[in-house]
Amino acid sequence: MIHNGRMLAVIGGSGFYSFFGPEARTVNLDTPYGPPSAPITVGAVGDHEVAFLPRHGVNHEFSAHTVPYRANMWALRALGVRRIFGPCAVGSLDPRLGPGAMAVPDQLVDRTSGRADTYFDSGGVHIGFADPFCPSLRAAVTGLPGVVDGGTMVVIQGPRFSTRAESRWYANQGFRLINMTGYPETVLSRELEMCYAAVALVTDLDAGIEAGQGVRAADVFAEFERNLVPFKQLLHEAIDSAANTSGVSTCTHCMPHEGVTLPIVLP
Repeated sequence: MIHNGRMLAVIGGSGFYSFFGPEARTVNLDTPYGPPSAPITVGAVGDHEVAFLPRHGVNHEFSAHTVPYRANMWALRALGVRRIFGPCAVGSLDPRLGPGAMAVPDQLVDRTSGRADTYFDSGGVHIGFADPFCPSLRAAVTGLPGVVDGGTMVVIQGPRFSTRAESRWYANQGFRLINMTGYPETVLSRELEMCYAAVALVTDLDAGIEAGQGVRAADVFAEFERNLVPFKQLLHEAIDSAANTSGVSTCTHCMPHEGVTLPIVLP
């Protein structure tokens, strides 16, 4: 296995459990944090080698708060991945951004609790996280037709959806998207010096946006399924754009450890 740091990765969200056909190879990896959500498949997108990992497992056996995030990110880095697209289902807190829209958030607000969100449990290490998403990978997606640029994504604990009051509160703060998995995936990528950009597919308007409406899991999955083919096509185009314009490894923005002695050895 060659660990050359050139491989891109896609982490599939709810309803997104495969990315390649039977020609892909399967890689089983263990980590100091246990096994990842599923075996990683490695295939080709055009001329580019790409790793795929379903965030929730092949059969959606992991809810958002039980996903083995540390194992997932560690396994991808150990495989040689240095740049990651994180497609995900999101609710919209902006009525102008309806179901089927594809958006790339530029900011994140963490409202989760109790999730293991660091590899540095010793050593007094701090990382910059003011701009949580990789600007190079974001640009590779936002430059594509029909993609919405920008917006703050608030990440809630789950597995429940928001109350109407919570939803209105988030919207009043100016947050645009709501999701359950963007944290700690994003910060763990930064700790491992991997570029990361979330790519969001809007599946619903959140509870506080439409009077009388609420979010149902069945509707979220159905909307994601309706848009899965164009969503995958968007990711193919983003991978091609990133591979051709963003270099081959981690950008300087996503390498926070310069001059710092880490308490662990990165894989």
